[in-house]
Amino acid sequence: MAYLFFRILVILILCTMKKLSIISAILFMMFTYSCQKEPLTDATQAKGNDESTTAARGNEIPNQQAYYDSMLFTINLMEMPDNVSATLIAHNSGLNEIYASEDLDDPQTFHPVIDAIPGDGMNPMWLQMLIVFNPGYSPHQFYSDDEIDNAEASGEITLVNTGEVYRCSVRH
Repeated sequence: MAYLFFRILVILILCTMKKLSIISAILFMMFTYSCQKEPLTDATQAKGNDESTTAARGNEIPNQQAYYDSMLFTINLMEMPDNVSATLIAHNSGLNEIYASEDLDDPQTFHPVIDAIPGDGMNPMWLQMLIVFNPGYSPHQFYSDDEIDNAEASGEITLVNTGEVYRCSVRH
C-alpha cells in the first residue's frame, strides 16, 4: 500500500512540474502496476484459485500464446474498460496491435499475432484487430504482422478495429 501511495505521489509531483501529461501519468501508473510482482506464496496460490477472486479480475486472460515473427510468446492480457479504451485510442498514437481471428475473450482457433515485443517498440497497451478471411480464402494461422499486412494488401483478409484495448505483458 505504501508503494502505491509513493507512485501516486511521484505522479502528482511530475504532473505539477508539467513534465508528464495526464495521459502519460495514467499510462505510467498502469505500466508500473502491470510490472509489479507479487511474491508467490501458498497464500497467493490459494487466493488465485478462489472463485470470487477470479470473478473480481474481470477480463483478465492469463498465459495466452501469441506469435511474433514466427516465434511463440506467452502474453497476459487484461481488457480495459470501454471508456479507458476510447481515451487511449483518441490520445495514444503508439498503441501496439494484436491480431486475432476471434475476440480475445473467446477461445481462439489460431494463436493471435502481436506486432512488438519488449526491446522492439513495445507499448503495454494493445489495440485488438480482428482478422476476417474474405470469401474464397481458407482461414489459417499467421505467424507475423508482416504476413498479416501482406494478406490485407492482397485482399485475402479484412482487418476490423474492435475498439478494444488490452494491457499486455509479453514473456518468451
